[in-house]
Amino acid sequence: HVQLVESGGGSVQAGGSLRLSCTVSGNTYDYYCAGWFRQAPGKEREGVAGIDVYGVTSYTDSVQGRFTISKDNAKNTLYLQMNSLKPEDTAMYYCAADPGRTRCLSRRSNDFTYWGQGTQVTVS
Repeated sequence: HVQLVESGGGSVQAGGSLRLSCTVSGNTYDYYCAGWFRQAPGKEREGVAGIDVYGVTSYTDSVQGRFTISKDNAKNTLYLQMNSLKPEDTAMYYCAADPGRTRCLSRRSNDFTYWGQGTQVTVS
């Protein structure tokens, strides 16, 4: 059984930075792809970034060049470095993982099996 726990959310002024972390418990994390999603009130969940088991990444256009997804297999941890934050980045952020090696690059919710509970990011 795989469990994901996010941390690192908070409140920040526009132009600031935050780093989200997602600790993954369970075996074979090395073989899981992963991603970050966000959902603002009244909006659909959006796939922000994905990373496959080879380190290949994908991003939604609105965060390209500002956000960086990475994973540390030794620490079983997924990260999302968020720079130049904007008020429109305000949302609940979720990490997710899947045993498919490259599936996560799609950033489609249905392609992810395991989900965290979310961490709030507020940009003012």
